[in-house]
Amino acid sequence: MTDPTGDQVHLRRAIALATAAREGGDPPFGSLLVDAEGTVLAEDQNTTISDNDITAHPELKLARWAAANLTPKSAATTTMYTSCEPCGMCANAIARSGLGRVVYALSNEQLSSLRPAGFVPLDSVRADYVGPDLFDEAAAALRGYYG
Repeated sequence: MTDPTGDQVHLRRAIALATAAREGGDPPFGSLLVDAEGTVLAEDQNTTISDNDITAHPELKLARWAAANLTPKSAATTTMYTSCEPCGMCANAIARSGLGRVVYALSNEQLSSLRPAGFVPLDSVRADYVGPDLFDEAAAALRGYYG
């Protein structure tokens, strides 16, 4: 099968970054960000253990990088390649950073099938949310902010 877009080449690099993360003692996830011409702008791997940071997912780190270093117009033309489908936290960061496209190697369903029986993914754990409350006070802080 031919790959005229280069997606498979970049996905293989994301998988190589995931392998490097695992070899370094971190969870095996890797990602890279590519511009419209196919140039790799940035790449990263999971460092949640080595950085002692639960948010150190490569997709989130690249979304932050894009938001800080690219114009909205430029970000919209990029593609993120990642070894696995982004989790909810990362998916929201990707949306907020304005990236144009995400290509992943494994879906969340496929990832779940590779985990041992009884494994509870963090995405399924949820804190007890209570609210809304104090609408008038909270709204006062926002009035006029959005124009």
